[in-house]
Amino acid sequence: METIFNITLDRNKKVSAHFRDFTVHTDQPVAGGGENTAPSPFELFLASIGTCAGFYVASFCQSRSIPTDNINIVQTVFRNDTTHMAEKVTLDIILPPDFPEKYQSAVIKAADTCTVKKHLSRPPKIIVETKLQDIAIGDMK
Repeated sequence: METIFNITLDRNKKVSAHFRDFTVHTDQPVAGGGENTAPSPFELFLASIGTCAGFYVASFCQSRSIPTDNINIVQTVFRNDTTHMAEKVTLDIILPPDFPEKYQSAVIKAADTCTVKKHLSRPPKIIVETKLQDIAIGDMK
């Protein structure tokens, strides 16, 4: 199974991803030459970690009729000062005082099943190639 994302280079530093019926816009901060009109691609990548964990926490709670309106996740990204690479990401699941104690460790296990986290543990091979567009037909070769 494959999923196709059409990536367009918009004006200045803006880049968009088009897939299914969605368009995800990105930009760079002003300091990076952008206009700061949207999150950067790396910020979206980081946000996908926390939002993925949030999906699994919400699903866990909903399947047990536990209200989710007072649950949130605080994600902290620790970056190396020299390489600027993310070295550690923590997800603190903030639970309301009335959250059932018997499910507190289970909700951590639910967050740990996040698909994004699993892909970081076993990253896909990324292949970058060029293909020339046939001007007459508009197809890529």
